[in-house]
Amino acid sequence: MKDTPQTSSLTQADTPVGTTPGYMPGFGNDFETEALPGALPQGMNSPQKCNYGLYGEQLSGTAFTADPPERTWTYRIRPSVKHSHRYTRIDLPNWKSAPNVDPDVVSLGQYRWDPLPHGAEHTWLTGMHTMTTAGDVNTQIGMASHIYLVTESMVDEYFFSADSELLVVPQEGRLRFATELGIIDLEPKEIAIIPRGLVYRVEVLEGPCRGFVCENYGQKFELPGRGPIGANCLANPRDFKAPVAAFEDREVPSTVTVKWCGQFHRTEIGQSPLDVVAWHGNYTPYKYDMRNYCPVGAILFDHPDPSIFTVLTAPSGVPGTANIDFVLFRERWMVAEDTFRPPWYHKNIMSELMGNIYGQYDAKPKGFVPGGMSLHNMMLPHGPDRNAFEGASNAELKAEKLDNTMSFMFETRFPQHLTAFAAKEAPLQDDYIDCWTSLEKKFDGTPGRK
Repeated sequence: MKDTPQTSSLTQADTPVGTTPGYMPGFGNDFETEALPGALPQGMNSPQKCNYGLYGEQLSGTAFTADPPERTWTYRIRPSVKHSHRYTRIDLPNWKSAPNVDPDVVSLGQYRWDPLPHGAEHTWLTGMHTMTTAGDVNTQIGMASHIYLVTESMVDEYFFSADSELLVVPQEGRLRFATELGIIDLEPKEIAIIPRGLVYRVEVLEGPCRGFVCENYGQKFELPGRGPIGANCLANPRDFKAPVAAFEDREVPSTVTVKWCGQFHRTEIGQSPLDVVAWHGNYTPYKYDMRNYCPVGAILFDHPDPSIFTVLTAPSGVPGTANIDFVLFRERWMVAEDTFRPPWYHKNIMSELMGNIYGQYDAKPKGFVPGGMSLHNMMLPHGPDRNAFEGASNAELKAEKLDNTMSFMFETRFPQHLTAFAAKEAPLQDDYIDCWTSLEKKFDGTPGRK
């Protein structure tokens, strides 16, 4: 019998890397991307000769035997050793690393800060102001929290951290992260994850810029296990976007600053290090739009633990206990019956640092303003102030939209120590602890009284 040729009637997509121009979707995916046709080897990682005269090089984010391994193969104009020369120690006085325990600072307490005001001109490096540190950067556990103030772009200046990955949470202004693996543009209501060891520069697209940074010394951020929630809701993997390949071939005097074991070193080179023409792998930067986060909560009674709002988690060596959880409190419906709906009074083993991106947080109607930050350290009690308690206790419990709000939490198992800057220079609200002073004793021994 003679074969009959068939004509396909399928219409093929013309956006093979995804529906967001410049980005590829999926958290933890093995991506491949090339800025020039044929630059990416097929079927192997290290050919004898790469196309275009490129150098093959691997960037590893985990130990070689880790399961699964996290690594990316890059094909670049020069190997990275050409972007590294003799190093000189430099000082970035506002950027601190753990352990950073100042004997003149009391970290035990409930603290809240107003937004850090804009002042002098700053780049990404000089504008990083450390608020708290936890753990030990040398043993690769714990974290630090920072507020950045950026007014100026980095020009022929590049940076990478050998200590940590950075979780960036903008609150004001727009930034561009020009990285070895491509470009990430970032604005409020989005976050970016910049992996350990990745070289980049930061440019101001719209300033001045202010935001928050969680510096993760430990295991990489990953999506939390959903357990009985199942495959959907919370942060979906498809909504994380990795950049497509983009490169520079510029020969101009440049500097590369490296953060290593809490110290900063700078080297001078003669070209841009952002010269990766093609790459493939799963060790990448990401951006994520927090407006895509789908919250899950109580739909009958009671209030779930804040862990139900986890976007990303960095595990520790103890199952179920995070080195860091990144938790998001965004717009959502409140419908629980016969329930005190704001967060209840509590003290717990985790240290909670919160930041406000915009709007009003339901447990603190006043004082916790956009750009502000609060810290409730491990085993210190906290909860609603009197107005929030009285309002929630006496409200008519109808379905109510908690609207125009977005706050987050950097939560860690380790105690967070205040820096001298946070304790003495940042706009600390000295009267914050007084927000609970007016809470009244309501107990009178009468059975059944509410």
